[in-house]
Parts: sequence; C-alpha cells; structure tokens
Amino acid sequence: MSMDRNEMHRRPNIVLVHGAWAEGSSWSSVIERLQADGYHVTAPQFPLTSPADDVARLRHVLALQDGPTVVAGHSYGGQVMTALGTDAPNVAGLVYVAAFGLDEGESLGGLLAQGPPTPALAHQFVDEQGFVWLTEDDFVNHFAGDVDPVKAKVLYAVQQPLSASAFSDVMSVPAWKSLPSWYLVAQDDQALPPDAERMFASRMGATTIEVPSGHLAMVSHPAEVANLTEAAAASALAVNAVN
Repeated sequence: MSMDRNEMHRRPNIVLVHGAWAEGSSWSSVIERLQADGYHVTAPQFPLTSPADDVARLRHVLALQDGPTVVAGHSYGGQVMTALGTDAPNVAGLVYVAAFGLDEGESLGGLLAQGPPTPALAHQFVDEQGFVWLTEDDFVNHFAGDVDPVKAKVLYAVQQPLSASAFSDVMSVPAWKSLPSWYLVAQDDQALPPDAERMFASRMGATTIEVPSGHLAMVSHPAEVANLTEAAAASALAVNAVN
C-alpha cells in the first residue's frame, strides 16, 4: 500500500495496550503489519501495579502523540483504556481485542465471579507482594491455547503479574460512552468468556467482528487484529477530514 507523505502524516497514531500476564511485545506481529501500512505505532510497557498506575502510563504515552490517536487494548488493557473516561484528549477511537469493556460501577472481580473460573484462570495464585500469576499449564494450554506451544512458553516466561487490586477497582464513567468503539470477539477464548465479550461489544455499540481465536488473538490472528485497528483509524481519519 503506497501513500504520499501528507497522507502518512494525517493518519491517526496507534497506541497498543497490553493486558495482564503480558507485555508490549505481545503485539509484535500486529505492529509489523501496521508499520508496513504506514502507521506510527507505540506499544508501551505497563507496570500492572494498579489500574491508576496503568492509566497514568497510558496518559503519559498519549501526551507524546502528535495528533489523533486510536487506542487498542487487549484483555485487561481494555480496562485501562476504558478508565480514560471523559478526559481522553486526542483519542479518536477505541479497539477492544478480547478485552474488558467495563461499565460504571463494575469491577473485573465482580464480573469474573458471575461464573466459574475459566480454564486460563483456574489456578492463578497471589504472591506475598499481592501480585497474581498464572501457572505454566494454564498459560500454555489455555491462556495461549491456539498459539504454537514453543512460542506460548516464551510468552509464559515473560509474563508480567497483575496487582490483585486490579480485580476490585471500580470503573467510573467509561471512555466508550463518548468515543466510537470496535470489538474483536475471540470465539475460542478460554480466559474471558466469548459471551461476555459479546455483551461488552453490544452495549457499547461497537463495530464487531468474531474470529475463531483463543484469548491471545493479536498473537494467533494478527492480520485480523491489524485490519480492525486500521478500520478504526480509517474511520477516525474520515471524521477528522470532515471536521
């Protein structure tokens, strides 16, 4: 895909928010595709020490962007970008990839407690510092269920634990109430139930696609994730051109 320099400059920036038990390189295959199509992409590392810390990191990165930005979040990363609330300057759209799209008054723990533990989270444990980890079996066989096992074990090795406080943190006014949203439902997700993903997408009025993917869709189905993110960026560009 070719474009002139002016078109490249006008294109929205893209910021990618990784989830729990992951880090920025989990987006690598998506980043390659977005960069090949001329997008400026940032995939920062989030501390996962508290939702407030993670939102602060996202705001820090957003402040460095030049112009409109599309934010895509995976799993817990959806909670982080949702918590931008009504104060999300320069954010032109939100892309949820098998991600939590909480509403006001909801928490991760409250939603997850509505059903039995999913296979990926069945044996999670909390260390003495109050951080939650996944076991190798649950991570490789369920969290990364449709990823090549060799690659899944590498992802397991670099997992970042999530502060247990993230599960009880209550959402205020969600950003998706005032921003256009896109949602990728992972049909074979063994961490976040696909029906919960469909519920999130439906109530936020998101443009939705469904992919026969496990939880780590950006690893196992990067083309679909990149295409959805580019669709959001194209929509943001069109709106910006009109305005």
